[in-house]
Amino acid sequence: MFSKVYSGGLRGIDGYVVQVEADVSNGLPGFYMVGSLASEVKEAEERVRTAMRNSGYHLSSKKITVNLSPANVRKEGTACDLPVAVAVLAAYGIVMQPELKHTGFLGELGLDGKIKPVRGVLSMVLAMAETGLRRCFLPEENVAEGVAADCMEIVKIRNLQEVVELLNEPDAICAERVSAGMDCQTAYHVDFSEVNGQKFMRRATEVAVAGGHNLLYIGPPGSGKSMMARRIPTIMPELSREEQLEVSKVYSICGMLPQGHALIGTRPYRSPHHTISAQALTGGGIWPKPGEISLASRGVLFLDELAEFEKKTLEILRQPLEEHCVTVSRVNSSFTFPAHFMLVAALNPCPCGYYPDRSRCSCTPQQVRRYLGRISRPLLDRIDICAEAAPVTYRDIRTEQNNESSADMRDRIVRARQIQKLRYADSGIYTNSEMRIRQIRHFCSLREDDEAFLQQIFSRLGLSARGCHKILKVARTLADLEGKERIDRTHLREAAGYRDLQERYWGKEVADDVPN
Repeated sequence: MFSKVYSGGLRGIDGYVVQVEADVSNGLPGFYMVGSLASEVKEAEERVRTAMRNSGYHLSSKKITVNLSPANVRKEGTACDLPVAVAVLAAYGIVMQPELKHTGFLGELGLDGKIKPVRGVLSMVLAMAETGLRRCFLPEENVAEGVAADCMEIVKIRNLQEVVELLNEPDAICAERVSAGMDCQTAYHVDFSEVNGQKFMRRATEVAVAGGHNLLYIGPPGSGKSMMARRIPTIMPELSREEQLEVSKVYSICGMLPQGHALIGTRPYRSPHHTISAQALTGGGIWPKPGEISLASRGVLFLDELAEFEKKTLEILRQPLEEHCVTVSRVNSSFTFPAHFMLVAALNPCPCGYYPDRSRCSCTPQQVRRYLGRISRPLLDRIDICAEAAPVTYRDIRTEQNNESSADMRDRIVRARQIQKLRYADSGIYTNSEMRIRQIRHFCSLREDDEAFLQQIFSRLGLSARGCHKILKVARTLADLEGKERIDRTHLREAAGYRDLQERYWGKEVADDVPN
């Protein structure tokens, strides 16, 4: 007897529907699984056979053939354990087949018949809904994630026996709903009101977030660079529904969804150590999984001690910063992961950290140049704003000050973002940092005297075309924060000041090919 059951698989961060076909016939008894299977999927044979026996289903000796289609796509993970068991039971006539037509199943089977959670449920449930499936049976721990997708009826199950009973008594099936407050985590545990001093860094940070610009902090150790970066997500606009789903799909696949929450509701903040490998940053493996770049998508990727990262690892960032995605290619296929993050980096200006304060810095000019030269010019060109951290005073440390809160800063940023949203409607662009040549020419037009002023800046700083465009994008953001329609001289001067700081530390004499 033949049966068909629907399940799901993962390809990158996207799900796809897997058809689990089972055939039970006379012949040499055995259990055969085909369909381009990874080792953990092949092992489902023993898990399924033992789980069915321990659940009270003693099957006659037959030839059992299970095919996972499409056969040309490699199947990974343990999500197909449950659908394989259901398909076999349906082929034996133990499960009513009419209930399987528009139903999907996901779950790993324990040897005792209990159903365990799996990764990537959000992506697979969304893929099932797109193909017309109307119901999905999920492990208890994955139910909240499935309901959060809000695209089909979700049924909670605990063991194989319960699945069989529900399929044979469809009137007893009851769809699940997520409890209020359990679907999304939205609280931050830090605030900008906790940061004393560093007004210049605060201003630079607000401008960077308002326009989605990449940001570099440079200054002595202990001056609050990491503290400032950690609070950037608190002033970013709230995630939209589409952004929540995108971020949550990545975290679900990596098994990193917060316990008790179905969706990621806060902006991601990732701060990998400087010893991270290039593969861990971009994502990879024989069958690639998302890396830190994708885990930071729609949030902040903070690289502390930037000059300590391997140079080849940093250079990998150049393309994702421009294209907002990262493609990992393998012999069999290519996988594209999201990489729409705000890069925030911090570094000391020299090996000891105190340059140019010669009363504390003992580094030679050659040591300073070599240290800063670990960061290439092409990568620096992709950083829009450079902010210098001032040394911290005793008053900054010990005095309680009435600092502006994250909520107040976020209000101004949201207003500026709303202006940008209306400006770039239906163009696929959301912030000023994403403007292309056409938008720059249209929305960053200057008066004649301001054009001459920008030309002087271009010549004095020796800017590249990208560097000149970065100044215009930042100036556009400064105008948006003030609610002004046109860029003026003050905006250009402040935007150039953020760029000028790079020249003070790197200068033309720092070569790009200084050995790491």
